Amino acid sequence: MTARNYNIPELRRLDVEHHLPAQANYGEIAALGGSRIITRADGCTIYDGDGNAILDGMAGLWCVNVGYGREELVETAAAQMRELPFYNTFFKTATPPTVMLAAKLAEKLGGDLQHVFFNSSGSEANDTVMRMVRHYWNVSGQPKRTVFISRWNAYHGSTMAGASLGGMKHMHPIGGLPIPGVEHVAQPYKFNEGFNEDEEAFSARCAQEIEDRIVKVGPENVAAFIGEVVQGAGGVIIPPKGYWKRVEAICRKYSILLVVDEVITGFGRLGSWFGFQHFGVTPDLVPMAKGLSSGYVPISAVGVSHKIVEVLREKGGDFVHGYTYSGHPVAAAVALKNLEIIEREGLVERVKSDIGPYLAEALKRLDGDPLVGEVRSLGFIGAVEIVSKKGTNERFTGKEGKAGPIVRDACIKNGLMVRGIRDSIVMCPPLTMKHEEIDRIIDIIARSLREAEPALRELRAE
Repeated sequence: MTARNYNIPELRRLDVEHHLPAQANYGEIAALGGSRIITRADGCTIYDGDGNAILDGMAGLWCVNVGYGREELVETAAAQMRELPFYNTFFKTATPPTVMLAAKLAEKLGGDLQHVFFNSSGSEANDTVMRMVRHYWNVSGQPKRTVFISRWNAYHGSTMAGASLGGMKHMHPIGGLPIPGVEHVAQPYKFNEGFNEDEEAFSARCAQEIEDRIVKVGPENVAAFIGEVVQGAGGVIIPPKGYWKRVEAICRKYSILLVVDEVITGFGRLGSWFGFQHFGVTPDLVPMAKGLSSGYVPISAVGVSHKIVEVLREKGGDFVHGYTYSGHPVAAAVALKNLEIIEREGLVERVKSDIGPYLAEALKRLDGDPLVGEVRSLGFIGAVEIVSKKGTNERFTGKEGKAGPIVRDACIKNGLMVRGIRDSIVMCPPLTMKHEEIDRIIDIIARSLREAEPALRELRAE
């Protein structure tokens, strides 16, 4: 399918004049003369209005799991719009795709996670988590249990609650965050914060900090621990061996709810339907989004354990929370078809046995680069750490911050979309990516590191 004949200069002008992009420096966008205009996409490639074809190493924004150009999803959306374009779930009503999607998700979640609350974004899903957890404890007769334990450098969304649950300090000044009742502890980022430490010892230390904070706050005041399976926006931080089992044991010890954020890792990213299944833990609540519809329409959900729902049914009364588009029938229908594609094409198994191992091996080709401190991946998500001195975790400026975006810009110029996060570049490609496209990712990163090296060396003098 070819793109329409857009007037790109005019769109860039209008972008500056009227459009406020998400998470952007508006002065920088204006100085650039407007955003890059993405006009079409197919498979694993996006195309901009200037005629550039860019291999999408980020699956949009961690979300286009089945790749671009899926006519089945377009047809499903159109058919549902013709039959019933919208109805809400406020008035003791539901729509067929919404109910069927809830049942399908319960099947994939398994175990006690048999109930689903729908939203439109990962941020909204985590708002739902915070309100539902606090409501649960309140009606359970333990109203003091309001505190959430989270981690520094975590990302749980951009709403007031989501950004508060997240531990990205640069987000907190906007809006005067975090809101009360959120405590942050160490992230399990071994390359940066436990470089020469034994992996088991580092894992135990990170988990122990969670327990220490629970004890300090008072277990009777703690509602839940929340964590991403793998910290995505934090830099693809893959937890060390034994970490999640330790965290689960601590939560059970103090009767604290365990919330596992699957917004990025759900729907095959780690080679299982959900990341908690990969690590063998059993959460009480599971926020999810992104891969649920492969980004084709906005939808998110929260999987909720039966033990929580039993209490809400018996004692909770009205759960006065929800959104106009909670359980939107078009979004639910598209998500159902998306899950059908993932099943039919065996994409979860493909990540586990094929493209996941292939990416891990391909990344090793970068190990010898003098600027690469570490490559890491789990399933089909990965990162490359950039260092100023091989064999160390030393940064070009003496602290984290600036190398990743420099290399990212070189990658984009060379035809690869990746994300630069502090001193790493990260990737999260569509689960449909071919081996030769993975090879191209590695080749472009290697070339871009060489091109970026002079600018990186200049950082040392700052």
